[in-house]
Amino acid sequence: MNAGLIGAGNISDTHARAALAAGLRIAGVHGDNRDKARSIADRYNTAAFDSLDALLAQPSLDLVIIGSPSGRHAEQAIAAARRGRHVLVEKPLDITTARIDALAKEVTRARVTLGVILQDRLKPDVLAMKRRLDAGALGTPLVATAEVKWFRPPEYYSTSRWRGTWALDGGGALMNQGIHTVDLLLHLLGPVARVTGVTATRHHTIEAEDTATALLEFVNGVQATLDVTTAAFPGSPRRLRIAGTAGSLWLEGDRLVTTDSSGSDPIENASSPVVSDISAHQRIIEDFVSAVRDGRPPICDVSEGRRSVEVVEAVYRSAREQLAITLEPRN
Repeated sequence: MNAGLIGAGNISDTHARAALAAGLRIAGVHGDNRDKARSIADRYNTAAFDSLDALLAQPSLDLVIIGSPSGRHAEQAIAAARRGRHVLVEKPLDITTARIDALAKEVTRARVTLGVILQDRLKPDVLAMKRRLDAGALGTPLVATAEVKWFRPPEYYSTSRWRGTWALDGGGALMNQGIHTVDLLLHLLGPVARVTGVTATRHHTIEAEDTATALLEFVNGVQATLDVTTAAFPGSPRRLRIAGTAGSLWLEGDRLVTTDSSGSDPIENASSPVVSDISAHQRIIEDFVSAVRDGRPPICDVSEGRRSVEVVEAVYRSAREQLAITLEPRN
């Protein structure tokens, strides 16, 4: 299959490497920054297109992989769907559930496949964690704690026109960095019934938050706390611990470790914005291509991509209005 890249930042280079590893051909690149788009195009021996329409008009194009600023995901995905192209979108699917719902209607009308890149779900130790939970190895899950205590230097935001803005990033540390862990909590523990959140901008000069804390009350009774920041120097691996009546699971970085991790091997600091290991992205792309060919939903489809954005929206609303937010159940 032939894939077009929409976006020309760090993540689009990750998408290109993962797509090639999955056996796809890069059929072209479009990004608002023409110099960056041409650089990626040259790196992967393909063409750079000055407009989205020009890229989407390529007759050999089967699908697009979107890695542009988050606030543009839905509009660009809708444009691709209307051209009959299958669409794989970097997280978050977009920055509001209203835009995601509009996108869902368009892809249904166009009869194309839509997926979202939430690659942590396909990492080996996360798969093992999911199997053990589903098998009842923890007994009744009781509580969960999740920490995303990363560090981004000031230039991460100051050199970007979109990071940390409400219009294009949809928020800050929670919507951008923390959303993967929100998705994992939902994937492992099911839907959330009630959300209470607090946010603050403690260190960076940005519109949105660089620090957020949330209490998530799940439909199944699990209570979870979530701490997310991009201001914790020097940064540490993401941690997720789930405790139940018969046992506990602890994910540190991408590794499933015991509840006492003192004897484990050193874990790579997961705080870097550059993805070095593309294997999980490759698995997401391979699953997406298989879904297109088989006419089935991908593992991370529109409904799955929507859930994490809904929770993040609820945290922001809770922090803004200083009240707990009850989420409506969805089929």
